Amino acid sequence: MQLPDLNAFVVVAAERSFSRAAKKLGRTQPAVSQAIRRLEVDVGDRLFDRASRNGTLTEAGRLLHEHAVRLLNLAADAETAVRDLHHVRRGRVVIGANEAAVHSLLPAMARFAELHGHVRVEVRRVPSRQIAGELLARTLDFGVLTFQPPDRALQSLSLGNDELVMLTHPTHRLATRRRVSMEEVGRQTVIAHNDPSPARERVLRLYERRHAPINIQIALPSLDGIKRAVEMGLGVALLPRRCALAEIAAGRLAAVRVPGLSSPRQVRFVFRRGSELSRAAAAFLEIVKQ
Repeated sequence: MQLPDLNAFVVVAAERSFSRAAKKLGRTQPAVSQAIRRLEVDVGDRLFDRASRNGTLTEAGRLLHEHAVRLLNLAADAETAVRDLHHVRRGRVVIGANEAAVHSLLPAMARFAELHGHVRVEVRRVPSRQIAGELLARTLDFGVLTFQPPDRALQSLSLGNDELVMLTHPTHRLATRRRVSMEEVGRQTVIAHNDPSPARERVLRLYERRHAPINIQIALPSLDGIKRAVEMGLGVALLPRRCALAEIAAGRLAAVRVPGLSSPRQVRFVFRRGSELSRAAAAFLEIVKQ
């Protein structure tokens, strides 16, 4: 069965006249009659009661009409979906990032939502060491890292710089300092993330090299939980500055540089080199480039 034939059948059934249906379809009456005959051959039964003058449907005709309307609606929905995808009115963008990196994505996500509000942006929590592999396996459109992956099939754009800082309550005795040493931080009650990450391992290695203790007394599963604990005065935390910009601006947290730890690093938006992207992903990449 062909969709144009089904459409002709539905219009004839609605108009109850081959001539009126032909006029509405912009076709000749013989062409409409041929379309109905082809359908009758396909289903092996008559669709209209030939003895009736008002285009009454047979039992087979009524059954086919029910399904034909559904099929035509599905075809129209499919055509609209593809057209919407072409004009970036639907689709999905999948990005891999660790918890801290999400904050670097938010400005681009806000701009994308303004322009393409019907497209879903899904940020998956993926450990940094796994992002390159998932990009190459095409389970992700993009990734966010603080280093350029060595694989030549990947390239990146900078989302800006970030650095590790000591976050503390504004009334803490170290809050007004411009900088503190690693040793001073290590003597505080430190609140840390309990999920292993390259950043956490790097900090612990640096303390080991200096043979300096770090007093981790509280371990929490999320950055928001850590920031809230620091706001409550439970201790200090070593986190990327960018993930606490709102709290710092509002005066709920203070950020102090730790020269031994806070070497600035670029946050990079990583994607496959020369890969064909979906229209939604290509639109998101264009916003990041801008």
